[in-house]
Amino acid sequence: MTEFVKEGSAPASATSHGVSLAEATKVWARVAALSFGGPAGQIAVMHRIVVDEKRWIGEHRFLHALSYCMLLPGPEAHQLAIYIGWLMHRTVGGLIAGVFFVLPGFVSILVLSYIYAAFGNVTFIEGLFFGLKAAVLAVVLQAVFRIGSRALKNGVMLAIAGIAFVAIFFFRVPFPLIILAAALVGFLAGRSGSALFKLGGGHKAGAGAALDDKDSLLGEGTPFHAHPNLTWSMKISAILVALWLLPVATLLITLGADNVFSRIAVFFSQMAVVTFGGAYAVLAYVAQEAVQNFGWLKPGEMLDGLGMAETTPGPLIMVVQFVGFMAAFREPGALNPMTAATFAAILTTWVTFLPSFVWIFLGAPFIEKMRGNLALTGAMSAITAAVVGVILNLAIWLALHVLFRQVDEHVFGPLVVEVPEFFSIDTASLVLTVAAVILLLRAKISVVPTLGLCALGGILWTLGSTI
Repeated sequence: MTEFVKEGSAPASATSHGVSLAEATKVWARVAALSFGGPAGQIAVMHRIVVDEKRWIGEHRFLHALSYCMLLPGPEAHQLAIYIGWLMHRTVGGLIAGVFFVLPGFVSILVLSYIYAAFGNVTFIEGLFFGLKAAVLAVVLQAVFRIGSRALKNGVMLAIAGIAFVAIFFFRVPFPLIILAAALVGFLAGRSGSALFKLGGGHKAGAGAALDDKDSLLGEGTPFHAHPNLTWSMKISAILVALWLLPVATLLITLGADNVFSRIAVFFSQMAVVTFGGAYAVLAYVAQEAVQNFGWLKPGEMLDGLGMAETTPGPLIMVVQFVGFMAAFREPGALNPMTAATFAAILTTWVTFLPSFVWIFLGAPFIEKMRGNLALTGAMSAITAAVVGVILNLAIWLALHVLFRQVDEHVFGPLVVEVPEFFSIDTASLVLTVAAVILLLRAKISVVPTLGLCALGGILWTLGSTI
């Protein structure tokens, strides 16, 4: 039984929305299994099933929750699933929705990681990932155009995106500092009432007649458990924070700060609290740190992991699981490499996704007070613009390492420039990338078929070159 109250009224008598926890669990498993195509595709799947098909909640409530999740660090689609699960079935509903949303992708990428680590030098596997790299580059380019067309509505937004790109690409300014600076500018501008910082666009949830909240199973009233309760919020958040950070502290104390498991725990915990702006912005940050600073992966291997995440269900940021896997596989210490890698994959997933539960359970009951806040809207608008510049940096970085066999780094004081050797261009990668761009941007073929076609092309090209 779920209690509902109208806004501004005393609690009404308990009523039921009629959806059992067992039925909801099956629905969340279905949502997770179908969640391909990055956050936009995952949100569209969730909307189609939860709003259009099951009619659990109305359009306005769905977008209300999505707006809040877009303000948070971490994977917004994962957080949206937690939010709706919590709204329907309290804390246990949120936990079930969040875990199921991640589980299929975790298992899929773990299996692919085993294959990659054990058989990555087999011609067939090399060809598979050779083709996927080109397709992934096209997917990132598509993201630049898609997010840019939505976010860069005026000259100020263009300037913020440009400054963000220059800062990260040429001066290696850390991603969190770029986001914090953009948020501060947007917050102050929004607070002043500037019309230039109104957040525009967003995810298109669906087409056709929108479902009114009053016609949904949940209704337009607010569930009693969804009203602000500081005691509950602090209690559940304290438990989740302890589950998140105690393993990190234990690793630091027992293994030391320089151990690979400690570094994984600390780095991905930090990532979970600073990665605003969606998966592609996060990937730029992870690539910069994991490849250039920690040396856990080679540039091409980061692309291989991204290809895995693109072709499996679940959040795109699941690629971090592959990063942790390979880091420990190469630095296993006293453990068997595969055992160490498996533990690292679990650890990476744990510290990356557990914070999403904290943000939802702590803040969701208070989001009505955040609605319409001009300062927060301005901050989000500026962050989104900066993210376009960061994703452009990722696209160019990937292009350099996909299309050229040799890339030289030149340092001029604080300025760092990567320059490719022109004659080292990889013709096969160029052909596959152009084909993927045409399929995605011109033919409007979806991501998964494009990845499949490019993977097939990579296999045929690699096998043909060995004959």
